[in-house]
Amino acid sequence: METDEKAFLDHFVDLEDPRSRQSPHSLMELLLTAICAVLCGADGWAGVALWGRAKLSWLRQFLPFQNGVASHDTFGRVFALLDAAVFEQCFIAWMRSVCGAFKGLRVALDGKTVRRSKSSGQKALHMVSAFAHGLGLTLGQVKTAEKSNEITAIPELLDALLLKGCIVTIDAMGCQKAIAAKIVQQESDYALMVKNNQPGLAAAIEGFFSAAERTGYQGVPHTRAEWIEKDHGRIETRHCIVTDDLSCLEDRHDWPGVKTLVMVEAIREIHGVTSAERRYYISSWLADAERMGTVVRGHWGVENGLHWSLDVAFGEDQARMREGNSAENFSILRRIALNLFRQDKSVKTGIKNRRLLACCDDAYRERLLGIQAVA
Repeated sequence: METDEKAFLDHFVDLEDPRSRQSPHSLMELLLTAICAVLCGADGWAGVALWGRAKLSWLRQFLPFQNGVASHDTFGRVFALLDAAVFEQCFIAWMRSVCGAFKGLRVALDGKTVRRSKSSGQKALHMVSAFAHGLGLTLGQVKTAEKSNEITAIPELLDALLLKGCIVTIDAMGCQKAIAAKIVQQESDYALMVKNNQPGLAAAIEGFFSAAERTGYQGVPHTRAEWIEKDHGRIETRHCIVTDDLSCLEDRHDWPGVKTLVMVEAIREIHGVTSAERRYYISSWLADAERMGTVVRGHWGVENGLHWSLDVAFGEDQARMREGNSAENFSILRRIALNLFRQDKSVKTGIKNRRLLACCDDAYRERLLGIQAVA
């Protein structure tokens, strides 16, 4: 799971400097400073420049920095102009080297809004990320268009990732025939949540499972699994039932590659109060309830493993960057830092404390980045 000594920075050498004339601060110097500063606790361009000036002698072990570290205005201006799509392609290329072309991964696609990035007359930045649950790594991300939503962004992200042999999980927003078709075309499988944005499909599946339940699933081929979790006065029992009986889809059987229907029921008891919720899925994966239940449950790891970490450990929701591509590019920097921490198994503590350690310990920072001083 570790990149080689030179691979990390080498993946970003194709980035083109957006400045029209030669600058006293090279793009690679800006990029190295920004990545290191974000690792070490910087949550904005002022923090990046401040950290860089404090660690200038350390930075000069890797790149010349003949003119010192740039001002925060320079960082902000350059990253506002930097092509975010190319930066993202470099990020994905790096993750391919880490994960081995993504084959066999369980990948959750989910969106997150950077709430303070909203400016007058514009929507807040909304990113759709691909998260490898099980590894805890972000594989890539794409920004939703200004007047669009996740439905158009998900196919774009799938095109960038070129997944093969993966299981892709998406919530109800991504339950679209075109998205299912693209996943199947990439020789991967999907598990898509079904809700009322597909009302006919949702009603047919819910009616099917309700009727099967009334007869004790007599004559319905199925597998069943159960999990019980207890934690701090909370008891959750989850049942998963999977069937390859698609008879309820006779009028809607044009979903590409669909092979199974899934029902997950979660019964929660908290301090004596009981509640129940059912969720339904369609899937192209011919798996039993034990494996299917684990995969659809794993989808929600994106909330704690990615979204929560970005907000709590990196302060993403509080970021106010609004110029050009600045917010999108800083979002990529955060995910680079989070992935570097997730790959490292030498320190067992939370991300916030790892950022503190990376700031104080040069050797730990070098190990995270896989870089060596130039002789």
